[in-house]
Amino acid sequence: MKILGIDPGTKCGWAILDDGKRIASGVFDLKPRRHEGGGMRFVRLERYLLEILNTYTVDLLAYELVRRHLGTDAAHVYGGIIASLTRLSEERALPYRGVPVGTCKKAFCGKGNASKSMMIKEAEVRFGIKCCDNEADALAVAWTLGEELGW
Repeated sequence: MKILGIDPGTKCGWAILDDGKRIASGVFDLKPRRHEGGGMRFVRLERYLLEILNTYTVDLLAYELVRRHLGTDAAHVYGGIIASLTRLSEERALPYRGVPVGTCKKAFCGKGNASKSMMIKEAEVRFGIKCCDNEADALAVAWTLGEELGW
């Protein structure tokens, strides 16, 4: 089973795991460029997602379910990203599910309040790659849901 994990944000982490093995991962930069409107981040996100979904056969989309944001703008961006993800998933009949942050951290690192550095270290050890925090979170999201479903 191939799972696409997403860490929603302006630096949007993504990862594809197949039965617990990393196929591909990275980060989308969704920051609006000079002279672009705020909606361009969502246009850009959809382009990136379509490229991934047209390249890889994905069985399930998992995203980090965040219930608390540090600011209103962050909450709005998160909501727009989730709206884009879920709409695209619905159009493609691709099942999707949110995975709570604490659940991810507990399953991946053994500690529900694991730090960014702990998440990065665990991803690097588990998958044998160098990565940033957003990519590590996307790997953890996909891995956690895969483990819950029994790979």
